[in-house]
Amino acid sequence: MATTAADPVTALRTILHVDMDAFYASVEQRDNPELRGKPLVVGGAGARGVVAAASYEARRFGIHSAMPVSRARRLCADLLIVPNRMGVYAEVSRQVFEVFHRYTPLVEALSLDEAFLDVTASKKLHGSGTDIATKIRRAIEETLNLTASVGVASNKFLAKVASDLDKPDGLTVVPHPPQPFLDPLPVRRIWGVGKKAAERLETIGVTTIGDLRRQPDGRLRSLLGRHADRLSELAQGLDERPVVPDREDKSVSHEQTYGTDLTEFEACDRQLLSLAAAVGARLRRKGICGQVVRVKIRLSDFTTLSRQLSLHTAVDDDQSISRAARGLFKRWWRRHPDCAIRLLGVGVSQLKESQRQDDLFGPSEAATIDKLKDRISERFQDAGLKPATLVKPPAKDQDE
Repeated sequence: MATTAADPVTALRTILHVDMDAFYASVEQRDNPELRGKPLVVGGAGARGVVAAASYEARRFGIHSAMPVSRARRLCADLLIVPNRMGVYAEVSRQVFEVFHRYTPLVEALSLDEAFLDVTASKKLHGSGTDIATKIRRAIEETLNLTASVGVASNKFLAKVASDLDKPDGLTVVPHPPQPFLDPLPVRRIWGVGKKAAERLETIGVTTIGDLRRQPDGRLRSLLGRHADRLSELAQGLDERPVVPDREDKSVSHEQTYGTDLTEFEACDRQLLSLAAAVGARLRRKGICGQVVRVKIRLSDFTTLSRQLSLHTAVDDDQSISRAARGLFKRWWRRHPDCAIRLLGVGVSQLKESQRQDDLFGPSEAATIDKLKDRISERFQDAGLKPATLVKPPAKDQDE
C-alpha cells in the first residue's frame, strides 16, 4: 500500500475514487480456486470473442479488455478463457455498493466496479478520508474476498488519478496542494490526453503534467484548440464537478467501461448487443418493461453523450432493445466514425409493470427464447449464453 502525504486539508472536499481490481476476473478466481494465480480472461471463446476482463496474471502478457480473444491466445499460450456471468457480477457489485453506502449517501456509480464517493460530511463520524478508504477496502476484502484500489483527494480528477497508481490493492492519498503529486506524472494521465494529443504536446517538449501546467495559455490553445483551457485546469489539479449520487431508479441500464478504447464499429455493435441482453434480463427479472431505449457513449476524453428513441409500445425483450440501441448508435457513428470510446451503456426508461399478453396462437418466438434463456441463466449462473451474433465465425477474407 502506497500512501502519499497526509489527508487533504479539511477545508476542501474529500473525494474517494474506488476501483475494484480486475473485477470480473477476480470474481472468477475467487469462486474457483483452480483459477487463482493463472492467466485468464472473461469473454467469448468463439472466433470473434472479445476480452471483457483480464486477470493481472494475463495482463503481464499485454492482454487487456476489448482485445480479440484470438489475439490474447497468441500472446499467452496457457491462457484460460471463462464465459462471463453477468448476473453474478451484478450481484457482487450490489454488495460492494452496499459497503460504500455505509459511509456516505453521496455515491456516484461509474460502472459495476467503479465509483466516486464524497465523504466530506462523513469524517466526523467515520474519521479522515484515509480512515474511510481503509475501512472500505477492509470491508470489501473481509466480506467479499476481493480487493479494491482507492484514491483519496480533494476532487474527482485527482482521486481518479490516484486510484490508478498503486493497483492492485492500493491506497494513494493526494496532498494539498497537489502539484508535487501531479507534476512528475506522464501527461497522458490527464483525461482527454490521448495518443495523438500526447504526440502533439511532445513536439513542444511537454511530456509530464508539470510541463503542461507551465505552458502559456496561448501556446496550448494554438496546439490543442478548445480543449486547452480544460486540460490546463486539470494540470493544476482543478476540478469542481460534484459527486452526483444515485437517484431513485427511473430506468434500468447496464454499461461497461473498457480498459482500451473501442475504435471499430463492429466491436461497439457487439458490445451493445451484450448490454441490451443484460438490460432485458433485468427488466424481466423485475417484472417491468419500458418504452424509451437510450444509448450512453463516453469518449476517451470523458465527454459523455446519449441518444434515445421512444418506441410504439413498452418492451422487455432482448431483440427489441438491441435493435433500438444498435440503430441509435449506428446513426451516431455515421457522423463520428473516428471516435475512441471508453464506455458504452444501454438503458430503458418510462417503466411500467409488465403485462405481457401472449399472441393469439401462443407466446411470440422472441418471448419464448428470452424466457428459456432466463431460466437457464438463473439455474447455471449465466453460463455463457449469448446471441449467436457474438460467436459466429469471421468472414473468409477477414483476419482472425
